[in-house]
Amino acid sequence: MEAISLTPSISADSVDLLLDSFNSKVKNVIDDIAPLKVSRKTGRQKSAWRKSTAVQSMKRQCRKAERMWRKTKLEIHYSIYKDSLRTFNVELGKARQSFFSNLINSNLNNTRTLFATVERLTNPPNQIASEMLSDSKCNEFASFFSEKINNIRKAISTSPSYAEVRHIRPQYQKEDTMSAFEEIDSKILEEIVQHLKSSTCYLDTLPTYFFKRVLNCLEADLLEVVNASLLSGTFPNSLKTAVVKPLLKKRNLDNTILSNYRPISNLPFIGKIIEKVVFNQLNKYLNSNGYLDNFQSGFRPHHSTETALIKIINDIRLNSESGKISVLVLLDLSAAFDTVDHNILLERLENLVGLSGMVIKWFRSYLEGRGYSVSIGEHKSKWTSMTCRVPQGSILAPLLFSLYMLPLSQIMRKNQIAYHSYADDTQIYLALSPNDYSPIDSLCQCIDEINSWMCENFLQLNKEKTEV
Repeated sequence: MEAISLTPSISADSVDLLLDSFNSKVKNVIDDIAPLKVSRKTGRQKSAWRKSTAVQSMKRQCRKAERMWRKTKLEIHYSIYKDSLRTFNVELGKARQSFFSNLINSNLNNTRTLFATVERLTNPPNQIASEMLSDSKCNEFASFFSEKINNIRKAISTSPSYAEVRHIRPQYQKEDTMSAFEEIDSKILEEIVQHLKSSTCYLDTLPTYFFKRVLNCLEADLLEVVNASLLSGTFPNSLKTAVVKPLLKKRNLDNTILSNYRPISNLPFIGKIIEKVVFNQLNKYLNSNGYLDNFQSGFRPHHSTETALIKIINDIRLNSESGKISVLVLLDLSAAFDTVDHNILLERLENLVGLSGMVIKWFRSYLEGRGYSVSIGEHKSKWTSMTCRVPQGSILAPLLFSLYMLPLSQIMRKNQIAYHSYADDTQIYLALSPNDYSPIDSLCQCIDEINSWMCENFLQLNKEKTEV
């Protein structure tokens, strides 16, 4: 595809105008080259292993033998057809086995892909009940998801623990600050785009896989949009809307009950590009200044659930070898990412992490004015505002949540309680000497302080999943 100039015809400092102009130009070019045509697919898409040359050839031979038998009705032709069908099924089974074997072998170090593959092999895809396919049901889902978070925050704000501590705001003094983002060049932009997942949101002007293929045609103007966002401290409004799809929590649940679904969010691809640029620069600043919690294993390079588990088990075994008993408390939060308070998060970014100037302005713009629309098939809900939470499905959400949770570690350290976290799951533990249970008092005090801190920060412990 030849390079196409997409430089906006108007000179505007507004990031929103730049992005709107970019999308408009891209859409016009695509409409000229390949006008949109609506067609309905009959049947499901073929599995990857069915597309191999050997399987396709065997299938043609099988169909040819079947036609001959149906035409002649001779026993010999029926026998040939059965043999051909049997051979085709054997070949198809081998192709399927080879496909998944290669997929697993090529992703031995990718636990996400391995778990997804096992899930795919052992469980059939869920089907949404037909009565759920309507705009009114989408609106019901949107209201349900929103009210669930509002009810959690309301319950927290009216609890006694919240009343006791709601005015407490610890101050942190940091000398290092990050007040501005750095502009990026086309090389960095291309590397970021090509390494992002190719998931597509229906709000995207172009499918992501095609966007990547024609990036050289769009690069100059996309770079202008990204750098304008960084330098102006503005995140484009059109990229703040998420498309939410309800997903059944467990396969054996009733698929007509709203509470049995969880919201899965999808965001526009260009927004993820801007987020990834910000993530890289912020993460570099945080690591160079040692702001991240050493005992937080969530969403960090060289950290995983495996490293968290190894650390905790190793500490417990060391206690056991010393003749001590270990007490382990597993803390679980209810909808933790969704109840994050924007004002507290911004205050934390500014006072605890040291973000200022255009950087803190960008994050304020990034969090404000967000919303979502629930989508089921071809049906959509009305736009619903999000007044709290870190955006689900975004690149920055896990890092922002980790920064939101930073003060929690101070409580454990103050009470001399060992801990380790993975995202919103925190494990606290301590060792007891035989006949000396006094440390239990420190643990109880620590849990009380944690509960108060959670209330202050609009986080709620899930009592059903919090275990000792």
